[in-house]
Order: sequence, then C-alpha cells, then structure tokens
Amino acid sequence: MANHRMYRAIVKAVKEGKLNEPFTVREFRETCPGFREGTYNAFLWKHRVGNPGGNTELFELVEKGKFRLIRPFKYGLEDDC
Repeated sequence: MANHRMYRAIVKAVKEGKLNEPFTVREFRETCPGFREGTYNAFLWKHRVGNPGGNTELFELVEKGKFRLIRPFKYGLEDDC
C-alpha cells in the first residue's frame, strides 16, 4: 500500500536524521523522492490529527505548513527501520 510506503519512508528519514521535525511538504518531497507528485501534500493533510475523513492520525500540524510525526509510530515502526 502506497500510504504505508510513504509513512515508512518518513519514519526512516526522521530516524536517520535526514528529515528534521517539524518538516514541510517540500522537505518531505526532497528527502523521500519517488512518489507520485501531488500525493506528498495530500498524504500529510489526510493523516493529520483531526482530519475530517477520520483517517489514521500519523502527523501533528505544529504550525502553518509544518508537521511532526506522532509517537509512538504506527504499524510496528517504533523499533523498525
């Protein structure tokens, strides 16, 4: 599933120090290339805390356009990557 691949890529980049939190959509795109254009922005907003669709909450919007991962990580990634 593309969503799990994107999430895994973000968690890995943060754990490796390649993506600093809070991060922007642009920083996410530059650090984790290879996903379809347009999905970067949609993914972060779709999975933010309080999203209107009731999707899994993976990110916290900490200031305008800046996101931080919610901990503990989901999908068994706490000790993975």
